[in-house]
Amino acid sequence: MFSMAVLVVAVLAGVGRTRAERLATVEEVVHSKIDLWGEAALRQPNGPSYEFFEPLLPALRYVSADFHYYPIVLSAPFAKQKARLISNGSGINLRGGARGWRDVGVPVMFRVGPDEFLFGNNVQHLEGPHLAEGFLPIVEMNCKHGECSYSEESFAAMDPALCDHALVFTRFGVKQARKTPMRVCVQVDSKTAIKAGEGRLQNEKGETILWFDGNWKWEATRGLLSCDFKTNLTATLAIATVPFAEAVASPLATNGYVAQRDLAVNEWKKLLDRGMKVEVPEPLVNNAWRSLILQNFSLMNGNSMRYSAANQYDSVYESEGSDATTAMLLWGFTKESARLFEPLMDVSRKGMELNYAGQKLENVAVYFWETRDKQFLDSLRPKWEREVQRIVGARDSRGLLPRGSYCNDIPMPIISLNTHGKCWRGLRDLSKVLGEAGYEEESKRLTRVSSEFRSNILTAVDQSIFTNTQPPFVPIALFGDEQPCDPICATKMGSYWNLVSNFVLNFGALEPGSQRETWLTQYIQQHGGLCMGMARSLPAPGWWVSPHNMNPLYGMHYGLTLLRRDEPDRALVTFYGMLAQGLTRETFVAGEGNSIVPLDAFGRQFMMPPNSGGNAHVLQMLRYLLVQDFDLNDDGEPDTLRLCFSTPRRWLEDGKTIAVEDAPTAFGPLSMKVQSKLKAGEVDVELSLPVRNKVARTLFRARLPEGWKVISANVGAKEFVVDDSGTVDLATLAGKQNVRFKVVRQ
Repeated sequence: MFSMAVLVVAVLAGVGRTRAERLATVEEVVHSKIDLWGEAALRQPNGPSYEFFEPLLPALRYVSADFHYYPIVLSAPFAKQKARLISNGSGINLRGGARGWRDVGVPVMFRVGPDEFLFGNNVQHLEGPHLAEGFLPIVEMNCKHGECSYSEESFAAMDPALCDHALVFTRFGVKQARKTPMRVCVQVDSKTAIKAGEGRLQNEKGETILWFDGNWKWEATRGLLSCDFKTNLTATLAIATVPFAEAVASPLATNGYVAQRDLAVNEWKKLLDRGMKVEVPEPLVNNAWRSLILQNFSLMNGNSMRYSAANQYDSVYESEGSDATTAMLLWGFTKESARLFEPLMDVSRKGMELNYAGQKLENVAVYFWETRDKQFLDSLRPKWEREVQRIVGARDSRGLLPRGSYCNDIPMPIISLNTHGKCWRGLRDLSKVLGEAGYEEESKRLTRVSSEFRSNILTAVDQSIFTNTQPPFVPIALFGDEQPCDPICATKMGSYWNLVSNFVLNFGALEPGSQRETWLTQYIQQHGGLCMGMARSLPAPGWWVSPHNMNPLYGMHYGLTLLRRDEPDRALVTFYGMLAQGLTRETFVAGEGNSIVPLDAFGRQFMMPPNSGGNAHVLQMLRYLLVQDFDLNDDGEPDTLRLCFSTPRRWLEDGKTIAVEDAPTAFGPLSMKVQSKLKAGEVDVELSLPVRNKVARTLFRARLPEGWKVISANVGAKEFVVDDSGTVDLATLAGKQNVRFKVVRQ
């Protein structure tokens, strides 16, 4: 087993003291019931950070496919065809080989040097991959081989005439330390004969599968393209995942690569400009959210939000797809979200019908509160009425639902707390939506039904909780069909309990802030449910190097629960743990699950990347660190706006700025700019608060670095009370407001 001990020496900001702490080894971490690294992060100066988590483990890098290094999907938004770039630069559309991978296009491999070594196959000599400007889906990397350094850049076409073919543009360059042969070869691994035309390679039907510029030479006897470089030379390709008809002109003509790259840059940036803009004093976070938004656009297939691409998860999943679509809604992509929510209303799976019904109703409610779009609600009426009837009509004499699958992967029939929680939440929230939208009679009926339903659920939960554990164990399978799991991930069923319990927390059926909710949260924390704030899991035996894994995307709901419960530092453990160890470095690619134990010194394994649900984890968490529009009185209608409630303390160090523009909320658009001027004794806040709908209560928190304290807050001449956490209650203020916090060093 990979073993590592880390000694951290931290400088306490503004205090001038140091704290040394021996951190647990990987072996100690995987065998502990407590999240040792997460707890250590809480003890760091100013709390958890990316810098704390990043050095603990090597990066995510390896997958089960024959190409070994993780793939990066290259695709225009909503395109049905998608290309696969291998992240070490070894090729495009390489075959997966292992079960679960779907092949796309004709494989094209890249080789470098006079010995034609596979690009990037020596990870010690690989730099990257990186994204252009830190976030654009233009992938850059360098590979040192011999005395030369070879650069490679690839991106998907955004030209409407090209993107349906998932056309990928690739450019190579070379630098040398001294005069040695510089060579790049392109090997097309076609199962049928390939012939070369003028600047193109064609399949047996005469269709174009690849264009090349004039710097390449076709070696017919070997069936490959080669380029022997001279100083400052570049060589470009355009690789079609779906072949083009022979008559199509080369997109590389007349400096086509540069023109297509400029078009891609402009189109991706225009897309980002349509949504919420966030600028925090942590460049990696800014790059991450931009990249993840664009990744999710790349994973959209027509009107569907796919869980992944070019593998067994290239499909629509109700819960995970809802999380990803909700993330896009929260980031301001309203029209796209409506387009994506609609097909989720028709997803079905045997044994999960009721579970999905609750999720569908909640999707309708979430979209309505953010947009107040009655037309959308009306357009889906036949579908939400169908799901309402499915739930209401399924209840038995106890007022409970019948048995259904434990989850998608576990068809064991149970009386499911998860399904009951989702169905109750969907009914309760829809009842409030219908009241707001004018469906008064149906609103009253569902209000009554959901109230009775919740009471029945809580009675069943109280009859099912195991009180002989510490804390008491809340099962997913009610009425004795599930025993406590300790440690949680020692068994397959315990592992799935850990994932499913996250939904129970965030859907709130246990009553927010209740003892039951606290028990469930603490059981996860104290019995092996977390690593770096991410949900742990037990993988199926086979490819994995160790039985100790994480499925971090499901931990998003745990993180959101912590934010609602106002536990900001624990929520930041989850946020930064995911950012540092749940995504690839610099390219921000997630998988369905990943290993804790490294495969080697250069990387860890992860499953079937990319993953739109994993992307949603970071996007939703970041949004709620900054902007929270919560239903804190638990009646089904958002009532409270909490701003900057859980931001990292370092974001308000002297001279730093937090800016949010055009954030959609349940009350209307919001913008804010927060400027820290600690040396001048103040923090200035410019707010443009929602005016579309009334907010019952608006709270703003200035989370200062350790050693600083807020002593007062003013809006104009009016002074507001500030509590010990730096929070001010702005009551029902709306529109443009300026808040000035007075701060002192403690």
